[in-house]
Amino acid sequence: MKQLFLILFCGFSLFLRAAVNEKPFTLPEIQQWKGAEGAYELNAGAVVTYNDPELEAVAQYLTESLSLTTKAQQGKSKSGIRIQIEKNKKLGKEGYQLKITKDGIVLSAQNKVAARWGVQSILQMAAQSKQIPCGTAIDIPDYELRGFMIDCGRKHIPLDYLRQLVHVMSYYKMNTLQVHLNDNGFKTYFNDDWNETYAGFRIQSEVFPGLTSKDGFYTKDEFRRFIQDAAKEGVEIIPEIDAPAHALAFTRYRPSLSCEKYGADHLDLQNPAVVPFLDSLWNEYLGGPNPVFDCPRVHIGTDEYNNQDSVVVELFRKLTDHLIHTVESHGKQAVLWGALTHAKGKTPVKSENVIMDMWYNGYADPKDMKEQGFKMVSVPDGFVYIVPAAGYYYDYLNDKMLYERWTPAQIGNVKFEERDPQIMGGMFALWNDVCGNGISIGDLHHRIFPAMQVISQKTWHAVNDTVGYAKWNKQRKMLGEGPVANELGHTEFTTASLNPGQTFAPNSEIRQLGYDYQVDFDITWTQEQEGTVLMAGPRAKVYLSDPIGGWLGFSRDGYLFTFRHKGVPGVTEHITIKGTNKSTALYVNNKLVHELKYGIGYKADKKTYPIVRTLVFPLQQSGNFKSKITQFKATKI
Repeated sequence: MKQLFLILFCGFSLFLRAAVNEKPFTLPEIQQWKGAEGAYELNAGAVVTYNDPELEAVAQYLTESLSLTTKAQQGKSKSGIRIQIEKNKKLGKEGYQLKITKDGIVLSAQNKVAARWGVQSILQMAAQSKQIPCGTAIDIPDYELRGFMIDCGRKHIPLDYLRQLVHVMSYYKMNTLQVHLNDNGFKTYFNDDWNETYAGFRIQSEVFPGLTSKDGFYTKDEFRRFIQDAAKEGVEIIPEIDAPAHALAFTRYRPSLSCEKYGADHLDLQNPAVVPFLDSLWNEYLGGPNPVFDCPRVHIGTDEYNNQDSVVVELFRKLTDHLIHTVESHGKQAVLWGALTHAKGKTPVKSENVIMDMWYNGYADPKDMKEQGFKMVSVPDGFVYIVPAAGYYYDYLNDKMLYERWTPAQIGNVKFEERDPQIMGGMFALWNDVCGNGISIGDLHHRIFPAMQVISQKTWHAVNDTVGYAKWNKQRKMLGEGPVANELGHTEFTTASLNPGQTFAPNSEIRQLGYDYQVDFDITWTQEQEGTVLMAGPRAKVYLSDPIGGWLGFSRDGYLFTFRHKGVPGVTEHITIKGTNKSTALYVNNKLVHELKYGIGYKADKKTYPIVRTLVFPLQQSGNFKSKITQFKATKI
């Protein structure tokens, strides 16, 4: 009898233990979780309430996001989802608490930014199931800076994409986007000629008319609004103007500033006109009552200047110190690239309250920079640098290695104590070194998105992994880009008859089909004028007859690619276009006609580099074609 009682008791204990909810999957992983029994069910009757006016935008974001499935509405009810400001110093600036019961969810935080992070966790749970597991979460980040740097200098990145990027970053609690606003290509890709080498400066300048790139730039007003809007989502924009190296845009505008000894991408630090030029540039964006750079931090560059001459090294250090004081005089905190080991000298450079991006230990020794007093951000090139389709650094980050081996405490080959107070956090970076290699915004995002997921994990929940990479890698794919963005292109579309001039989404929405996909349609050809579009969107156009030769093809990001096929009037064909992150292929009547794989470009040293010929298929609007198109189907494969 005693044995039977013991068996029943053990079985009942196991039942109770199994009924307690495991930690729900979110990304980044919740730091602390105490499970309870049961679940709160999101349904049409859910109501979102809040206790402070500053939470209105956060509550509205949650309401609109959940309305996709639950029709939740804002109100005064105490049931449903409650967001509240509650003073709790243990949560810090960005921590939050979730109490989930069968009756509802209570989200507590000390401010609206932390409350937004809690909302993102709710949305991630809701993306997986309407059954939100009961329990209590306390979630506080390990590092205060969790970010990404994007190179807009060598490739123009449209502002609408940067805005989409902010949405995705906010969804994953990434709070810093560094925008690299100027740079130039390497002259080896341009016949070893500085005059041919590409250079870009991406923001409107009225002080220096003609400096701004004509192939893509941001106006002052729109960039200011972008900074302000990103801040509302918890993402701080750090604008970067890089000097005195990577400065071909400046020397092309004003050749007298060029350094003949080191190359046209270096400002001549012995020229007394350099400092006033840079001061005027910074004053244009930081000065006045309504500065363009309406943000707490700005990045002064100082990356990779030549150090062959000790006299010039001292001038470099003097300029670095000067630029730090210049931006500080406008009330901004200075950020710079680590270069002071490479430029070792006697001239002092201010370190107090200055942030250094630590990218390569040969340029800035981490132990030495810590001793000097710099705040450090871990951006080690051997771990977190993406250079798309270049053949060096990473094309896609090694997510498994980063998940298992890296945290911001790892700067190159130097490992600090976890949560060292001088290490603010970590970032990954995407550099568009190979100008003109055909890379698209869709290709960039395809690389950025998985990197963002793993860096989000490793900067918020850096240690004490409880999931394991295999399980984490499987689960992260369920979360997507959040309720706003569609940069990966999950849109699928079918119609029995595709008519000309149809609009399928407003301009504010990105409607496109990303990798891997297949588009099929039947077409009875009519004579089409060159430039006739099949489908278009804000990022791309697909042509039935391209603008130059009348071929089937597509354009995006300033590039035109064509297939070896033209329609013949009166002929009916079945067309298939397949797209991956490596190629775009055309099939006619189920036979492969032409696959646009990576092409080949040549450097001045005769080495090759790839030309990327991919397409994220636009589904925003049909063109004004005359041919008859039926059985149009765009699907993921």
